[in-house]
Amino acid sequence: MWKIASSLLIPLALAACGTAPRHTPTTPGASAMNVEQIQQALVGQWSSLATEVRPSAARNADGTLKPFYLKRDFSYLAGDRFELAIVNSADAYGKVPLARIVIRGHVFWRGEHPVAPGAQKVDFVADEAYEVTPLLQGFADVLNQVANQGYARWEVGTAQSIFGKSFAPFGLVQGRNFMEFDLVHLSNGLLFWGARHVDGRGFDTEANRPTNLQIPLARK
Repeated sequence: MWKIASSLLIPLALAACGTAPRHTPTTPGASAMNVEQIQQALVGQWSSLATEVRPSAARNADGTLKPFYLKRDFSYLAGDRFELAIVNSADAYGKVPLARIVIRGHVFWRGEHPVAPGAQKVDFVADEAYEVTPLLQGFADVLNQVANQGYARWEVGTAQSIFGKSFAPFGLVQGRNFMEFDLVHLSNGLLFWGARHVDGRGFDTEANRPTNLQIPLARK
């Protein structure tokens, strides 16, 4: 996952997204949907129920993990395309937004996941777009220190594309698309992705694919 170069920059990590079908099985013993049914049910827009928290990769002076607060808006589109917008905040109630991240790309289906009946392994690949918008002056100031090569001056409210470029705050390397090894599960009208590992590891390898469910998204 992203590693931010300054304590002012809370690591902006992609989390798991999901969606719910119009008719998701809700009773014990109901048959799990197959991939085609899940793909059809996912189409549409999904959003966080409230501000969420994750363990980040950054640490406090005492060695404990810093919290990472965010809200997600996810759209699943035809052709296994997706768009994910994340607003990262400095506080637990989302009153002090730091940055907005938008990525667009494709979902690749990798087979069943054992976390729950009907859950599927998926890879999210940002192969279309990746943008960052500072929402707080302190965040923009830090970006102007650690991400000033190849970018215009970072300004509050102004988005810049980091697609295909090196971007040290998120650990991005030029020419390499960002991707995560994740999961998708639909249940009771809610969309679940994988929960972040408690030690802050990202989903950057198959070995780090999540094994538990994240706080769900609800259909908008």
